[in-house]
Amino acid sequence: MRCAISSSAGQILARGRLLIQKDENGEQRLSFLSDRGKLVTGGIIGEDGEMSAASEELFRGFFTAWGVSGVTIIVSK
Repeated sequence: MRCAISSSAGQILARGRLLIQKDENGEQRLSFLSDRGKLVTGGIIGEDGEMSAASEELFRGFFTAWGVSGVTIIVSK
């Protein structure tokens, strides 16, 4: 899924895509790969497909990557 990561001020921090990747334990993780090759790994997706915890971990990764909290994911086609 193509998307952009936007700061609360409206600045686009990165463009890229959301991914579901299997980790070394075979569990699925929600991740973001920017067009410039930066990979931000989120949390594990629940067996029932629940992504709340996975997305919280991904947003913590955005803070680590860019030092900005309150980011928004804008989905594009």
